[in-house]
Amino acid sequence: MVSGARLATLIPIRKMDRAIKFYTTVIGGKVRFRGEGPMKDSWTSLQLGNDEVWLIAPQEREKRTLAYSTFLVKDIKAFVSGLKRKGVKFQRAQRMSPETKVEGPIAYDPFGASAFFKDSEGNLMMVWQSDPP
Repeated sequence: MVSGARLATLIPIRKMDRAIKFYTTVIGGKVRFRGEGPMKDSWTSLQLGNDEVWLIAPQEREKRTLAYSTFLVKDIKAFVSGLKRKGVKFQRAQRMSPETKVEGPIAYDPFGASAFFKDSEGNLMMVWQSDPP
């Protein structure tokens, strides 16, 4: 049933131009489509790597603004360093278990490494490397 389907992540945003700037300039995405006319500030489709992300401005403000999307990367140190150079502030890493090793914003566990930051709209984003160095 879903074998030919693709998955797009919807991210709620407050200000379209600010979100587009963040996701293109900082993250490195490319605008595929943007709403026109009265829909200009309602939605935008972005290409992020091999995936598609839709920035959506809900008509009514939701109480929850958590997208919690995850960037799956091969080199978490390089990815985090690149975003930090562009001004992204990461949250302090937290220990999940006694085996967790913390290096700056990155938490290393036997099953993977993670780091968290917020986008321009306040959505929590995760960076994940499944095979920690």
